[in-house]
Amino acid sequence: MKNELTILVPIYNEVESIGQFKVEMDKFLHETKITSTVLFINDGSNDGSQGLIEGICAENKSYHFIELEKNGGLSSAIKAGIDHCETNLVGYIDSDIQTTPVDFLKFFEFFPEYDMVNGIRLNRKDTIVKKLSSKIANAFRRAMINDGIQDTGCPLKIMKTEYAKRIPFFDGMHRFLAALIQLQGGKVKQIPVQHFPRFAGTAKYHLFNRIKRPFFDTFAFRWMRSRYINYSIKNKS
Repeated sequence: MKNELTILVPIYNEVESIGQFKVEMDKFLHETKITSTVLFINDGSNDGSQGLIEGICAENKSYHFIELEKNGGLSSAIKAGIDHCETNLVGYIDSDIQTTPVDFLKFFEFFPEYDMVNGIRLNRKDTIVKKLSSKIANAFRRAMINDGIQDTGCPLKIMKTEYAKRIPFFDGMHRFLAALIQLQGGKVKQIPVQHFPRFAGTAKYHLFNRIKRPFFDTFAFRWMRSRYINYSIKNKS
């Protein structure tokens, strides 16, 4: 099967970043040899983001959007994007341009051997609070579920769509995408990616989101994993 990619871009009040994000994404679209489309998922923005998104999509056939009725959070936005994906590969990147779409070019060599490629942010350009809370949350998650994923929060991922569509949907799902691929027997490759200061706007997650929520979500994942049912077809008529 020829590889084709849909890149999911969740948007929640990112009006200051969308224009520059398109500049960076256009660089990837120009360089990639893989047929690629970009799918904005507007997660209930109320700052004018939708108007910018519609303008981009009207001017360039590589860009598309879905607009959610109300803000449901990052997991909901990613799930909505996966549900609307029709290519055999599905990627994910944030619109804050702290990671670059061009790094996706390094991911393709690992397909089809692997079922997901997950970035590892090197030399993170975040605040001390953000880096520390992320380090604590990642260490706690690895100790509790032993998934071996170094940077589960890295917003630069590509998955085989057949695996992505089987991911159980729950609030906080986005924190465990690699572990949920592994739960299906999938193989995950981790590679270093670049990281940059936030271009504009403010982060939508504070200390409570970064430590307390992942703490409870990890226990929810452990409960779900203990009851997860996986099967494979041996034969059929």
